[in-house]
Amino acid sequence: MKDTFKHKGMRKQLMEVVASKGVTDKNVLSAIETIPRHLFMDSGFVDHAYQDKAFPIGADQTISQPYTVAFQTELLHLKKGDKILEIGTGSGYQTAVLCELGAKVYSIERQLELFKKTSNFLPKLGYRAKKLIFGDGYKGLEGEAPFDGIIVTAGAPMVPKPLLNQLKIGGRLVIPVGTDSQIMTLFIRETEKEFKKQEFGEFRFVPLLEDKN
Repeated sequence: MKDTFKHKGMRKQLMEVVASKGVTDKNVLSAIETIPRHLFMDSGFVDHAYQDKAFPIGADQTISQPYTVAFQTELLHLKKGDKILEIGTGSGYQTAVLCELGAKVYSIERQLELFKKTSNFLPKLGYRAKKLIFGDGYKGLEGEAPFDGIIVTAGAPMVPKPLLNQLKIGGRLVIPVGTDSQIMTLFIRETEKEFKKQEFGEFRFVPLLEDKN
């Protein structure tokens, strides 16, 4: 599949839709306009790629709604060179957005099928994460901590303690919390023991799966 002028035009419209919903970070909007989202989906569904909605990608997972990707990314307050942990690589679209913004991305996926597919696919598009890991996102990635930001792309019934512990002072955790639907929640680490918490309305995500093995 190619990236054509038509796709670029559709991306510009998508970026405008995302901006109209309240995303203002110019770098985030530029990433939405730049990244060929249709390449992250099966070729039969290209027409859906630039609509502002989630879409199934196999292994009972979805490629997130572009607005949601942009909104979560904006909450990270990302600076170039920031060390970011992503929980739930999925299709790799959110990973690509983080890479496009100049983050050093560490991403964990626990669905082997998706992990293999995305590990192979992202470098072909020129998006190189620092590390793509097959494993349990609930545990975070202690060996690489602390992180400037952590982004969780699946619904968590509760906030995993290891993720809070792996933030730098001043670091930000963006996580959708809840079971049937989720409240987008931001935690900012203010001291070793204190976190500021903010909530940003209701979203729907596939559940964050804990590795029971």
